Amino acid sequence: MGSIITGEAVVLELRPASFAARALGLLLDVLFNIILLVLILLGIAAAGQDLDEAAMRALTLASVVFCFVIFPVAVETLTRGLSLGKLAAGLRVVRDDGGAIRFRHAVIRGLTGFLEIYLTLGGLAIGVALFNSRSKRLGDILAGTYALRRRVPVEAPVHVLVPPQLQAWASAADIGRIPDATARQAAQFIRQAGRMAPLSAAGMAASIATELAGHVAPPPPPGTSPDHYLAAVTAERRHRELARLRQARRRNSATAERLGRLPFGP
Repeated sequence: MGSIITGEAVVLELRPASFAARALGLLLDVLFNIILLVLILLGIAAAGQDLDEAAMRALTLASVVFCFVIFPVAVETLTRGLSLGKLAAGLRVVRDDGGAIRFRHAVIRGLTGFLEIYLTLGGLAIGVALFNSRSKRLGDILAGTYALRRRVPVEAPVHVLVPPQLQAWASAADIGRIPDATARQAAQFIRQAGRMAPLSAAGMAASIATELAGHVAPPPPPGTSPDHYLAAVTAERRHRELARLRQARRRNSATAERLGRLPFGP
């Protein structure tokens, strides 16, 4: 498991691909590129019987460059780090900071890959990946990328409840004036608080609680921590919104039922 800390001090847990998974994805990509090259060469041989030897060599060289460099670079650029082999192996190439790769990353990987995969029969790529904690090949090191697993277990949702000591206060508090953006910020913080650095989480909780306090009345009981305050406000607001939705649904159902009893038509 690898960790990336964002600018908001949120720790993202990413899973670098294992050496075996990378080897499988690479092998599938190489097989596909070789099959594509063979098909192109067969087409050139069938359609270019009147070409001289120099033209055939030029077309053959262009086909090799297309299948082993241009095509992989184009696919990785358009799919932001995917290929047929990576798709089958459940992998994706990303930047070292976890972001999607761009054209320059794909070009560096493609040009270096032609050397370390095809010209050395994969020996250079294997030798470098075996001694790298993220199974990076040389192209990944030069481009600042690595492969991560796309198929990871889904995290369980975070259920926010009103703390018992704040239930009486939350049920009577006026929270209808909270802006939607502030409410979303509080809910997002609660979901990510467990992955943040403790000091950063405490500071952000205090900041969001101070912002919420300007829209909530009356103030919470003395001694209420920012974490409990955010949980109480977020959970109570969600509870009231769900109650309003249920009530509106019942009204709509009752209206539709009354309209269905009206005598329409002759």
